Amino acid sequence: MWKGFSHLLKKDVKMMLSGKFFLLALLSLILYSCYINFIYVNVDQENCRVYLYDPNNLCSAQSKYINRAHSRQELETACSDRFSIGIDFSADPPEIYMLSSGAEKMDRYRVMWGEAVLTELAEEKPVMVGSYVKEERSRREITAEFLFFELSAVGFLGLASVLFKEKQMGVIRVHGILPVSKAAFILSKLCVFLWSDLIFSCLLTWMNVGISDSLAILPAVLTQAGILSLIMSLTGFFCAVLLSDFKQFSLFYLILAVFASTPVFLAGQTGVSWKWLAWHPMHHLFTAMKSAYFGKTAASFPYYLVCIGAIAILFYGACHILAREAAKEG
Repeated sequence: MWKGFSHLLKKDVKMMLSGKFFLLALLSLILYSCYINFIYVNVDQENCRVYLYDPNNLCSAQSKYINRAHSRQELETACSDRFSIGIDFSADPPEIYMLSSGAEKMDRYRVMWGEAVLTELAEEKPVMVGSYVKEERSRREITAEFLFFELSAVGFLGLASVLFKEKQMGVIRVHGILPVSKAAFILSKLCVFLWSDLIFSCLLTWMNVGISDSLAILPAVLTQAGILSLIMSLTGFFCAVLLSDFKQFSLFYLILAVFASTPVFLAGQTGVSWKWLAWHPMHHLFTAMKSAYFGKTAASFPYYLVCIGAIAILFYGACHILAREAAKEG
């Protein structure tokens, strides 16, 4: 039953070529890389700006690194980038205002820099944010976020679109009467999507983090990319077989994107911490992806165990529901 596996692979590759999947992936790669290299990293990359709100002129510091704010609201707005530090002399005693960047060590550096500027002990502008210059940190963060978004969306929608096209062509009906393993039918699609996602991850990382820096983090990045690709592809496959048409599937994906992905991105971008996110599976996948880009080993053994279990359950469920659909079609 597995003798025709190579033919299934060729058929799935042809389906993806006819659906312009690889072309769309290439265009996404170019679009993301152009945005990161020509727009994102050039937008206000100055490190740790210090803003002073001193309506009563109580501060005598004249450092060139101090930017004057004319109101408390202006101070808070300026510090909303999570890199700047605000010093409010209208309070008694004066207070430091800043929003957390999400990294405790980096926040301590920001406080130290603000105090040094205030006491006019700062001689040079700091170039490091934690272990990275701000541009390097920004590159790694935005690349991780784009990759997570791409694999989440494309893995879910890409395989489902191929399957819906096959359903229209009567491929599932044919498989219902042929002695072809349902597991092989699913595995061929997973293999094609997995390899395309891994290649995409390599290229996106090389083009935006740099080839030399990528060598150290790619093993961890590809591990997380593979896990995310398999989970989202199997979820998309399961839903595509279960739902009758692409309109229902699109509505389901919209609900999934709003309720499953949006809170994760909001937490990652704004630094907001919700306790219930600890039970959100996408949050753990997102955190593991970002940790991989910064060379951290945040993912633990239980995390990988749960991921393997989730993939196994989704694969079994996909095989079961495909067999039921093929029997119905046959």
